[in-house]
Amino acid sequence: MNYIPNISNCATKVAGVLAYMVQYGCITHCALEYIGDFVICTGPSMEPTIYTDDILLTEHITPRFQRIKKGDIIIAKSPSNPRIHICKRVAGMPGDKVLVGFSSQVVPRGHVWLEGDNRNNSADSRIYGPVPQGLIRGRALCRVWPPKEIKMLTHKETQVLTR
Repeated sequence: MNYIPNISNCATKVAGVLAYMVQYGCITHCALEYIGDFVICTGPSMEPTIYTDDILLTEHITPRFQRIKKGDIIIAKSPSNPRIHICKRVAGMPGDKVLVGFSSQVVPRGHVWLEGDNRNNSADSRIYGPVPQGLIRGRALCRVWPPKEIKMLTHKETQVLTR
């Protein structure tokens, strides 16, 4: 006796698999959008803390609740080109006085002052000014790649004039 598969049975199984794929896709999207994700860094601006092709684990909760602190390393949309993201250290918070050349500037409310750790090779707030806090996407927690360089990216106080 030959077995002929029931078409409706196959369609039900395919629909079930597709439903699981959509569910897990939605869960993954929400986790990466609202909780955290991985970021590959490029460029020399954060050396020696972070090098090109280092992979960072970031979290998105701290920026959403506006709990970013001076010294945090953040990922933000570039104020000069919103199609790319930047990785910089928060060097000034709203109300702080920061040195810009031979003068000082007060960081306005709702903004942060960002600088790369490699001050001689970093396009940062010294070029484009204070950055709106709304552009901050995440806060770097740790470097996860390369494996021999895994480390927490701890808070580092920066050399900036304060209030």
